[in-house]
Amino acid sequence: MTVKAGVAIPGTPSETTDEELNYLNNKTGIKSWLLTLDHKRIGVMYLWSVLIAFLIGGVFALLIRTELLTPGKTIMEADTYNEMFTLHGTIMVFLFIIPAIPAALGNFFLPIQLGAKDVAFPRLNLLSYYLYVLGSLVAIGSIIVGHIDTGWTFYTPYSLEGNSSVLFMTGGAFILGFSSILTGVNFIATTHKMRAPGITWRRLPLFIWSLYATAVIQVLATPVLAITLLLLILEKTMTIGIFDSRLGGDPVLFEHFFWFYSHPAVYIMILPGMGVVNEVITTFSHRRIYGYMFVAMSSVALAILSFLVWGHHLFAAGMSAYATMVFSMLTFLVAIPSGIKIFNWLATLYQGSISLASPMLYTLGFIALFTIGGLTGVFLGTLALDIHLHDTYFVVAHFHYVMVGGTVFGFLSGLHYWWPKMTGKMYNETVARIAFGFVFIGFNVTFFSQFLLGSQGMPRRYYDYLDQYQPLHMTSSGGAYILGVGFVIMGAMFLHSLFKGKKASENPWGSAGYEWMTSTPPHPENFAETPVMTRGPYDYELCTEAELYEGFRSELPAALAE
Repeated sequence: MTVKAGVAIPGTPSETTDEELNYLNNKTGIKSWLLTLDHKRIGVMYLWSVLIAFLIGGVFALLIRTELLTPGKTIMEADTYNEMFTLHGTIMVFLFIIPAIPAALGNFFLPIQLGAKDVAFPRLNLLSYYLYVLGSLVAIGSIIVGHIDTGWTFYTPYSLEGNSSVLFMTGGAFILGFSSILTGVNFIATTHKMRAPGITWRRLPLFIWSLYATAVIQVLATPVLAITLLLLILEKTMTIGIFDSRLGGDPVLFEHFFWFYSHPAVYIMILPGMGVVNEVITTFSHRRIYGYMFVAMSSVALAILSFLVWGHHLFAAGMSAYATMVFSMLTFLVAIPSGIKIFNWLATLYQGSISLASPMLYTLGFIALFTIGGLTGVFLGTLALDIHLHDTYFVVAHFHYVMVGGTVFGFLSGLHYWWPKMTGKMYNETVARIAFGFVFIGFNVTFFSQFLLGSQGMPRRYYDYLDQYQPLHMTSSGGAYILGVGFVIMGAMFLHSLFKGKKASENPWGSAGYEWMTSTPPHPENFAETPVMTRGPYDYELCTEAELYEGFRSELPAALAE
């Protein structure tokens, strides 16, 4: 039995016959990918799919910001602008942000971090991917062919009065919901039943805790969206009075149903990003996570509280004073577990041996930007302020500081962090830091100016605006172009690394995490034999320097390796 950084692996090196065998070269051909049951390959297919969705959604975002450079028409008509807006929102929320971390990075690394060979239900895992592809094609096709301009929320009565393509759009979202549910069921079952010997609940990587809490929300909340969309389809096809006030329905009921799912969905998006931050921040400060159980339980608390705060989206819809008071209080309450995480991350950094490699830069960006997004969420949870700021660009800025500054930065941190393990190749660290500079600066220029727009009363979603708002709109659009340049540099860097990148070592960042104790790229079954974990994933004091830093100093620029 060999022991690697506290992970006991049965067998000896002489018993391993195929040291170079990995999940990429185990089988070849397109059929081996399309019909694979290997969670790693499914994760890679999800990764490419969500990146394509991100590219498409990003193009629409740039078109929107280009149109808003000047009042009146710049490059498109008002109807086209509304369609671009719907495309951007729908693609980014349903096709990218929700599945990005759980379905791509989670699918790849959850079984490895548990010491398992695969997820509990490999065929359901593959089915979930094809449901994602099918739902994506139906949704995008219906928008393009049918010219849907309802926005990504499909609010009634507007969606009821639109053309029949709304049915296909909501049908696509319905299919995507099943993909999300299957992924959640798989993660819950795998976490409960597939852990390697020695991995107790107190030894689970915090990324697993975040995915577990996310999976609970997926399984419990997504059916509510499915039922809501099904009711919308039934009402539109059978003229039943559910949401249509002309038939005795209530359009505000749709908002209650939609946000009962969509506010928990915010935590489906953000919790996995928080999980990535937990892993990266311990690796690059080389310290045990501060307050492990507090961080773990705060993920569970966020999952529970996320079901109780949807009402703050409807403060302007005529709720009673008592209901607004309760929802406002619950909104303040949900800030507590988020604050616990931020405090523990900062405490982990304190007196740590910090390396500012690109994954750490995105993690620090996450902490800063998510803090701004969270604090402005408290502003919007205050009734008096929300009435003034409701449906203004302040809400747009808050939403993007949470979703992009949080989820997307978390995703980028995880992608940079795990890219060597997934591909076996290192990227250019200098170029990665340059790309981060463009992304971080471009993001803040784009969306901080929107806080100012909203506070001055600029409504969101509007095609036209008064001349007084043009300077801030031009600033926001300029930031979007800077942000786009950053993503282009990053994409070119990753593609270059695939073909010409230096071969990565097994543990290029010097991490104590379980996933770094297998080969790079991972073995087809993750570990040649089932490992026996003899320590926790953050027990740096139990690892020798040779085990942690094998290859570490050679993988990083000299300034970061010191």
